[in-house]
Amino acid sequence: TESKYRRHGGNLKTRSTELGSAVTGSSLTTVLPASTTVKKSIVLASESRRELAKQAKVTKEERRAQIDGRHRYLISRLADGIDLSEQQVEETIISDDKFQLIEQFFAPSGLKKLLFFYQDILQQKSNASSRSDRSTNSLPQKKLFITMGSTEDFRGTCAFFLRTSDEVITASNVSQVVNFGMFDCTNGNILQGLEFFLSQIMIPALKSQQNWGAVKEGLKNSQIQEFLYSVDKFVGTLSSSRQNIEDKIQLTKVDIDIYVRNLQNPSDYITAG
Repeated sequence: TESKYRRHGGNLKTRSTELGSAVTGSSLTTVLPASTTVKKSIVLASESRRELAKQAKVTKEERRAQIDGRHRYLISRLADGIDLSEQQVEETIISDDKFQLIEQFFAPSGLKKLLFFYQDILQQKSNASSRSDRSTNSLPQKKLFITMGSTEDFRGTCAFFLRTSDEVITASNVSQVVNFGMFDCTNGNILQGLEFFLSQIMIPALKSQQNWGAVKEGLKNSQIQEFLYSVDKFVGTLSSSRQNIEDKIQLTKVDIDIYVRNLQNPSDYITAG
């Protein structure tokens, strides 16, 4: 009996040990790989961010090395118009994903226009406190960026450069062949911004223009006068359209109380009608 007990006890102990090992082993195979995967993912994500930051820094320095008199002209105009420092504008430009548009603008027969928007952009907050409250996860912050003008909503200030020649733009001719202008469309009021730009800037400049190229008569020329009249008429139409869109058409207010105060029965209403 003792021998059987020991043998059974030994078997039970062995089975118990094997069962414990099996349970422990299965638990380890379930938990450890998951935690290891998470750690590896965190490490890889961190390494990826560092690599991207490193590449971005290299790209910025390469672009900074490309800056010459042409870029300086653009930067100085933007800084004066938007009230930013030239250093701020430079950092913004070399960090922009559309930096190559500037080179395409300078190239012979290149882009006819180069646009910059300066407006509020939602910036993601990176501090830990913002994670607990999703409603405060992003804040509007003014940002200057290069744009084609067709992909982003326009609700701020537009600064634009227009080229007047198809020749290559160089540091020596950039001030002669590139025009700079701005118009304000705060709150997305594009028609009002365009109306102000034309009526207060462009038309006065055109009417004071002395040199009209091949047209020697200048402002006395009938075609020039017709052109200026058309521009004036267009601005008037633009102003009317803007007022219509803004619900500025107001019907005359009528005091109907004097007509209805003495109406007491159906026949009175019929007579009034």
